[in-house]
Amino acid sequence: MSQKQYVVIGGSHGIGLGIVQRLLAGGAAVTVFSRTADQLADLLGVVHRPIDVTRDDLDPASLPDTIDGLAYCPGSINLTPLRSLKAAAMVDDFQLNAVGAVKCLQASLEAMKAAETSSMVMFSTVAVGQGLPMHASVAAAKGAVEGLTRSLAAELAPQIRVNCVAPALTDTPLAERFLSSESKREAMAARHPLKRIGEVDDIAAMAEFLMSEQAGWITGQVIGVDGGMSRLRP
Repeated sequence: MSQKQYVVIGGSHGIGLGIVQRLLAGGAAVTVFSRTADQLADLLGVVHRPIDVTRDDLDPASLPDTIDGLAYCPGSINLTPLRSLKAAAMVDDFQLNAVGAVKCLQASLEAMKAAETSSMVMFSTVAVGQGLPMHASVAAAKGAVEGLTRSLAAELAPQIRVNCVAPALTDTPLAERFLSSESKREAMAARHPLKRIGEVDDIAAMAEFLMSEQAGWITGQVIGVDGGMSRLRP
């Protein structure tokens, strides 16, 4: 069996890095596109290519010849009350979360089609399905990602599956300011029915599964990994 080839956009920290580590542990080769290499230097089996998806186009020539799975991990947590929300900030969130995902998929499409089967995973947020104050910009951008998930899954079936993971707050560098003290961490944990904050591996495990052959009959889905926050009121 030939070695699986995966591409992770934004794979140098947080959930993206967790996905990279899981894929490597499973024996895959991984190409990471991100602004910095961060913690990738010590990982064997990773090729890093610098890119800023808000400014740069992904060069298809820099990709593997075949891609078994693509994870698009860049995201934002832009929490602003309506009275202070700027149009430019909303455009930036949309460009990063939705337009960047489409551009990376377009660049990767031929290599994904060259694989026997392939899969893409994107990321939303619990705030799309569960209305939360001050989340207007990020919820709008991630709502677009959920719409893309279904549309692209329909267009690319049966060879390429497209799914989306919708986490609640997860302990990543992006969320540091919300978890900067023990009291904040306890308050955030208490908001979830499972009474804890999400860990990187909670989310990375689902993404790895969705890109694997074990998820071969799953496409067009938005799957909440959120400690029960989106569905339960204990």
